[in-house]
Amino acid sequence: MSLDDDIAFFRRVPLFSALDKEALRILAIGAETRIVQTGSVLFYAGELADGGYLVAEGTVLLEPGSFAEGKDVRVGVGTLIGEMALLTDMVWQATAIAQEPVTVLRLPRSLFRKMLEGYPAAAVALRDLIAKRLNSFQRELSTVKKKMEKGGS
Repeated sequence: MSLDDDIAFFRRVPLFSALDKEALRILAIGAETRIVQTGSVLFYAGELADGGYLVAEGTVLLEPGSFAEGKDVRVGVGTLIGEMALLTDMVWQATAIAQEPVTVLRLPRSLFRKMLEGYPAAAVALRDLIAKRLNSFQRELSTVKKKMEKGGS
């Protein structure tokens, strides 16, 4: 793919959709391409996450670790795994296993932070996007809370 194709691919990812072309160019150039063979593990639950992975080709199975609740989830092209790991220290809550030959773009946290430092407008756009998502989540939780209070009365 050309650099313009890579930038267009990044732009389709919800977290990156608010970023301008120059900020996306930094991510596209700095991303590390990794090819993971069928059945191979990309990372294990409980390991320290130092960035995110954008699935470029294939399907990845996310198996919750023993300390995480949930079901297995399969993710494919365009999925950003480890969104919050781009911003802060965290551990993986699941083990990621390639279900077929998979290509991922690894985005180290250091690259993401440098992009934000170099493009303050991108940082503001990202902050606004995350704030909007958190507000939406809070409204959804409030709705659930009200329904639960009505049921318990």
